[in-house]
Amino acid sequence: MVLRSLLVAGVIVAQVGVFAQTKPTLVVQTFKTGPDVALPYDLGLLQTQLVAELKVMLGKDFDVLAEAPANPAGKVYTLDGDITAWRAGNAAKRFLVGMGSGREAMDLSFRVSDGQGKLFDRSDTIRTNFYSQGSGSTGTLAHPIAQKVGDRIKEARLK
Repeated sequence: MVLRSLLVAGVIVAQVGVFAQTKPTLVVQTFKTGPDVALPYDLGLLQTQLVAELKVMLGKDFDVLAEAPANPAGKVYTLDGDITAWRAGNAAKRFLVGMGSGREAMDLSFRVSDGQGKLFDRSDTIRTNFYSQGSGSTGTLAHPIAQKVGDRIKEARLK
């Protein structure tokens, strides 16, 4: 009987610990383009794809959402970015030269902030993955953007 009571108490304490630990939330805003950037993609769809990609990459450490929660349970971080340049790439160059040349690329400035201000601000050039040749409503950049941003968030060790 005593052993059973201790086992039940242990399970209850373990469950309370699990519920007490809430993951921080990462809200992915829709990226913006500069006035001279002619990006042929749907930025709303890019946001949706980034949320999905970042959930895979950061899901064990963050709740990744497209909109801020009404009643956040823990810390809330916001990711937003500005696309400052875009280069379409060149299929002929990819075919003739190979070795990654002619890939689609963009220059991206992105930042993560919390309620008090910016935690970090980065600028990177994002290129399509070496093996990507397809296109679509967001091109082939969603995955490499998520990889770059996810790596930067991991490096920052946000909690």
